[in-house]
Amino acid sequence: MEVITAVLAWTVSSVCRDFFASGDRWGICPRNVHDIPTELQSRLSADAQIFLPGSSEFSQATDRWSALSAPTANIVVVPSVENDVVEAVKYANAQNISFFAVSTGHGSTTTLGKLQDGIEIWLHRLNSVEVAADGTTAKIGGGTKSKTVTDALWAQGKQTVTGACECVSLLGPGLGGGHGYLQGRYGLVSDQFVSMNIVLANGELHTIDAESDLWWAIQGAGHNFGIVTSVTSKIYDIQYPYWAYETFIFTGDQVEVLYEYIGKYHLNNGTPPVDLMSQSLYFNDFNINSTNAQGVKAVNPAYTTPFHDLRPIVTTAGHGLYTDISKWMGSAITSPPCQKAGLVNTLFPIDVEFYDILAQRKVYDLFASVTQQIPALNRSVIFFEGYPVDGVKAVHSDQTAVSYRADNLLISPLITYAPSPATPELDRAAADLGGGIRQIIYEGSGREELHAYVNYAFGDETTQNWYGYEKWRQDRLKALKEKYDPLGKFSFYAPIV
Repeated sequence: MEVITAVLAWTVSSVCRDFFASGDRWGICPRNVHDIPTELQSRLSADAQIFLPGSSEFSQATDRWSALSAPTANIVVVPSVENDVVEAVKYANAQNISFFAVSTGHGSTTTLGKLQDGIEIWLHRLNSVEVAADGTTAKIGGGTKSKTVTDALWAQGKQTVTGACECVSLLGPGLGGGHGYLQGRYGLVSDQFVSMNIVLANGELHTIDAESDLWWAIQGAGHNFGIVTSVTSKIYDIQYPYWAYETFIFTGDQVEVLYEYIGKYHLNNGTPPVDLMSQSLYFNDFNINSTNAQGVKAVNPAYTTPFHDLRPIVTTAGHGLYTDISKWMGSAITSPPCQKAGLVNTLFPIDVEFYDILAQRKVYDLFASVTQQIPALNRSVIFFEGYPVDGVKAVHSDQTAVSYRADNLLISPLITYAPSPATPELDRAAADLGGGIRQIIYEGSGREELHAYVNYAFGDETTQNWYGYEKWRQDRLKALKEKYDPLGKFSFYAPIV
């Protein structure tokens, strides 16, 4: 009888490891059998935190921008120093529990939903910005938001390339390349990286730079290889503090002429001006074009007069500092698009070289028709982002895992809706709309390849769509994956394999 009891106790203990890792939904496991929070806390620094389900802190840590196919956690670890990430990963590996790092929770690709009941490593306290003595670089914590980076550097007369949304981290988009306002002069976010501290799949902390074979992959496919706890980035003296903008609203019957003008005056036959951005969107029955120029207090009339001549129904203009741009663009940390409102937010990205006028009309008509037929989708928008590209194209495409440097435009339908009992039907309708829009633009591009910005990925794209069609590129990524993450610990965000 004692033997049976001992075997039973061992069996419960063993099984409970798995039950706790998967949520112990049946409540059969005593917590003193395998107290993960206590064991894990003992490995962490004194200021590190652990949050469990049911607490407000856990809810805040696991809240996400998009409610569709989100990863889930049974425990949240909040590192206070970089070594806490090391200990969390080593412990998760020892217990055979999945883990994932979160900075701000804005990743929306559906591939993340494959990770359920894991350990979340919330990096938001690793948010320092330390400018080097020579003023050419800054060491930035792995969870630091773009706004924090911009403000901290600005206070010292410096700046660097960050993502356009203030609420996302520097490294979230940076590991996938990272588009931003200053890319025309300096390149992508990842092009600024000088070195980084990274926790690999085995839990080891390494400092890597251009001497490492992993460096090539980190710049563009970095989500597949580790948790970056800090990065040293190039920074620059502020040269153009003043920026100006003009915004126009047009009716839908002007789609063709509007995009003809954008192509002529802003894309400039494939060589966009380095000091000009053109952003536009479809929203219900309106088309909004916003033009931003750097280093000035008014946008050059050569760029804006043709749009005034089209007699927009609304025109606004203004000027201010570089730090005001995200407010003008509606992507400030307090702007509605940055808030986590419990909505489903799905993106269907495609990068192209030029606007195809016929495709722009077809996209507009499809978008207007579906959002009217399905009111639940009428919060959706389509973004047409035209950042300057000189700095991006200055880096040869074989130098990093970012492959689509020749493209001038980043297009992404953002299909938004509130979850409801009818969500499965809405999910299908939203995917059909987003996918349909992307297909129209793809066909209009005349290309055989579909280029999809990995940071906006929906999740149904191929590795070729994300990381390039060249065989050598795919082979190199797979070889590095086998070397640094053979067990696939980092295979949930736009996975290579």
